[in-house]
Amino acid sequence: MKDNWKIETKAVKGVYSPANGEPWVLPIAQSTTYSYETAENLAQLFDLEVPGHMYSRISNPTAEAFEGKMAALEGGVGALATSSGQSASFVSIANLARTGDNFLAAGAIYGGTVSLFSNTFPKMGISARYVSQEMSVDEIVSRADEKTRAVFAETLANPALRVLDFEKFSKAAEIIGVPFIVDNTFPTPYLCRPLEHGADIVVHSATKFIDGHATAVGGIIVDGGKFDWGKNDRFPEMVNPDPSYHGLVYTEKFGNLAYIVKARVQWIRDLGNYLAPMNAWLAHKGLETLHVRMDRHSSNALKVAEFLEQHPKVDWVTYPGLKSSADYELAQKYLPRGCSAVLSFGIKGGKEAGAKFMEGCELAGQVIHVGDLRTIALHPATTTHRQLSEEELKNAGIKPELIRVNVGIENVEDIIEDFSQALDKA
Repeated sequence: MKDNWKIETKAVKGVYSPANGEPWVLPIAQSTTYSYETAENLAQLFDLEVPGHMYSRISNPTAEAFEGKMAALEGGVGALATSSGQSASFVSIANLARTGDNFLAAGAIYGGTVSLFSNTFPKMGISARYVSQEMSVDEIVSRADEKTRAVFAETLANPALRVLDFEKFSKAAEIIGVPFIVDNTFPTPYLCRPLEHGADIVVHSATKFIDGHATAVGGIIVDGGKFDWGKNDRFPEMVNPDPSYHGLVYTEKFGNLAYIVKARVQWIRDLGNYLAPMNAWLAHKGLETLHVRMDRHSSNALKVAEFLEQHPKVDWVTYPGLKSSADYELAQKYLPRGCSAVLSFGIKGGKEAGAKFMEGCELAGQVIHVGDLRTIALHPATTTHRQLSEEELKNAGIKPELIRVNVGIENVEDIIEDFSQALDKA
């Protein structure tokens, strides 16, 4: 892959390069293990002295090609594929924090991530401290202490659709002295590259737009390679010997790949939450059309949002591409190519009207998913975010009447017609 290729070309070509007579399309290495000629070579692999694959719980040639393509698209130095987006978020934090530590997280994030942060991490003695985008840099920084290990946010919040103020959050993370982790699932690297706006680490649910076809669950972590792990004493495991690898020091051995290598050879090694070869192949295949789909998703979503904004039965519409959006200026700054597929709106009449609308849809499906090339409508408060308390729902920007729509790549006139007749029934 050439560095000067445009992102569309990188999405198609990736890092897989077949030699003479080899498959033109990336093969699926459907194997748990690998063969070696000498015991010495295998020992070097286990000691992290040479690159290669020892076991598909840790790495795999097909997943490696997906990782390489994602690192190139995001502009990172390396990537790690995980079994799901939730797993990517978990490892991104767990690789930095221990019992007694904490991290800051934007309040407007995916409900499943809130559950992970609020319910599961505390069982490990790690706490999330939620902050609001309305806070100033100083207010965000004031929530941190000497035990803070990261700042976490989403480029486009799910489903509140707040556009992240990168400048504010990256500045806060810099002052605190911790890495800035950004979930870039909704925009994908085609619409936004967080590493160019101050992020240090990027995570994705590859299950969404990366796959794009609702065929494979997966996640990925991309390391920007720019954070200085020795700048303070917050990350001793990066700069001190690892006894599980005979005293290896990650920053000395792997330089700016220290974070992503440590995540693989510690967390993925021990938890086994690596991406399966078949799912890696499907995600890699999905990336080949990412740019085409994201352009169409964004174009269709804006037209649907404009239609809904003018409809007499619609109370409000949230889509950052609308000029009426409070985040319109941020969207123009960080999402100039488009604002992705997801919008939300509320029907006059609240929950009852919302339920009737969804039941009246004929083209749009009622599916627990986003990032699909097909149009989907969902009521988050009673489905994906039903485990959240009223306060957590409020913090996430989820109103009782909120309907989340994943606008697909069908003909936009058909989508609008479907919504029009469903609104009539509501």
